[in-house]
This record gives sequence, C-alpha cells and structure tokens, in this order.
Amino acid sequence: METPLTRLVGVRHPIVQTGMGWVAGPRLVTATAEAGALGILASATMTVGQLRSAVREVKTRTAAPFGVNLRADAGDARERVRVIVEEGVRVASFALAPSKELIAELKDAGVVVIPSIGARRHAEKVAAWGADAVIVQGGEGGGHTGDVATTVLLPQVVDAVDIPVVAAGGFYDGRGLVAALAYGAAGVAMGTRFLLTSDSTVPDAVKARYLAASVKDVTVTTRVDGLPHRMLRTELVADLERSGRIASLARAVRHAAAFRGISGMGWRQMARDGLAMRHGKDLTWSQVLLAANTPMMLKSAMVDGRPELGVMASGQIAGLIEDLPSCAELVARVMAEAGEVAERLRPT
Repeated sequence: METPLTRLVGVRHPIVQTGMGWVAGPRLVTATAEAGALGILASATMTVGQLRSAVREVKTRTAAPFGVNLRADAGDARERVRVIVEEGVRVASFALAPSKELIAELKDAGVVVIPSIGARRHAEKVAAWGADAVIVQGGEGGGHTGDVATTVLLPQVVDAVDIPVVAAGGFYDGRGLVAALAYGAAGVAMGTRFLLTSDSTVPDAVKARYLAASVKDVTVTTRVDGLPHRMLRTELVADLERSGRIASLARAVRHAAAFRGISGMGWRQMARDGLAMRHGKDLTWSQVLLAANTPMMLKSAMVDGRPELGVMASGQIAGLIEDLPSCAELVARVMAEAGEVAERLRPT
C-alpha cells in the first residue's frame, strides 16, 4: 500500500512503531523494519554512546529504513542529532516540537523530520518550519497525552497542513488504518500494539497485565510527573493519587538521583533540561521535579518486570488487545485486514 508516508521514508507499509522509552530498542525496531513498517528507536532513556551502539546494532540486522526519537529540549539534543547524521539514520522523530534551526540542520543532512504533536497549532508551526510530516496523537494514546480525541484532532490537522499526517492514538488493526486513511492521514502510528508483540523485550509478566486489562483499566493521571499521563490503573497508581505533595516530591528526588546514575547526566545538565522543560511547557518547579518520576517508574515495569513498583504507560486500545503476535505477523495482519475492509467498501 503506497501512501505519502511510504514514499517519504521508504517503507513498504504505512505503519509506524513509536519510540517508547525502555521498550523501543534494537530488537523491536529491527523486527518492525524487517516487517516493512517504520521502527523508531527511543533515545531518551539512552546515553549518547548507548544510542550510537543501538543504531549500529539495528543497522547490522536490517537494511530497511528506521528512525530515532529525540527529546528536542534535552541539553545534549545536538549530540544526538550528530549521531543520527553520522550513522545515516533515515528519520528523526520528536516527542516535542524541535526548533526551526534543529529541523534545518537535520534536513540539510538528508534526514526526514517527523515531530509528534497534540494540537493543530503545533502542527502548523512545525510545518511552517520545514517538518516533513507529523504524527498526530489523540487523547486515546498512551503516555503523555491530551484531551482531544483522535477522531476530532486528526481531521483538524489534515485540513491545516500540506505535509503527510500520521494518525496515532487508538489504532491496532486494519480497520483503524482504513479509517485513518479515510480521514486523510498517510498512515498510522502504534505504540501499545507493538509493545504487545513477541518481539518486544517487555517482561512476560508485564505483558500479561496489559492483556488482562479492560478499557476501563486504562486511566489518565497527573500524579506521576505533573502532566496528564495515560497508563494502566494499578494499586501503585492509586497510591500515587492518594499520596501528598511532600511524599511525591521526595519520591521524585530519589528517582532523579537514580536516573542520573543510569543516564550519565550530571546534576547541572539535568537542571538545564528541567529549565528547558519548564519554559517549553509552562510548568512549575514542582512539576519539573515530578518529571523525574517518569523514566525510573517506567523502567521498574518495562525492564525490571516489577509492575507493583512501576507504571505502565498504555493507550486505551490495550483493552482490545488479546494476543502477542510477532511484528511480522502483526503488520501482515493489519495490512490484510485493511485490504479486506477496502475491498468491502468498493462500489459494486
């Protein structure tokens, strides 16, 4: 199925596997790329050196295009851009809108720039700055999210910009892909659906928690990092919502220290990143400190297999997923379903 997305990035199918922290590593990205979709490495939970190693590992396993997700407000964002350029990565995606200068730097090096956005005005801004495409995530999506549903946000953005739009938030099958294309999207991006594959390195016990969840077991809370965050409803989430401000801040300090050890970042760089985050999102200092919770609490579940000590970011679609196919099986299934749906819609 050829669309503006497949032509832009050089993949066979208009499907994107999103850059999920601690989840989207070389194994998942390679499997996605080999299946003909666009796999995206998550770099925010890697050091610069680890990112370069991960990129090289993917390149030894597949010749297919893939991408790297970056935090535009990170203090070492330009070092990570240099890795992408030097290693010949096809796509740079961003969780926050990158600056005009960063977009130009990447495009001058032949890298396709695809920011993720959650509002029409953000799409208009990055399109005017030269972004090649945008991923539009509606409120159904996992992790940090907004409150506008995909079915409302997607047509707004499609009508507002002249670059390919990729729909995210609430997609997991071929019906969703056809629906997104009908709205004018050039493809779909899926996180939770790729997390729940046999190629995902997430521990089996954690995957089982996702598979057992109903739609009502997915909630949005601000108590992890001060921002709306969609995740599975667990006892830990309930405890976080019951805990007071002092306890929340104390937990955030501990997690900031732990993440500093893993990431190799100094306190000064963490402070710079916090300042950039505060200005970029108009946060209080308390919210910035709470943001230190996110990477370590995700790691507890997604890497250590301790869901009782961590959080599990999740799209609402988790309540509809019942199996763990390989990435190859998943992509083939989605494309076959899309073909069947499109055929049924053809006029007789």
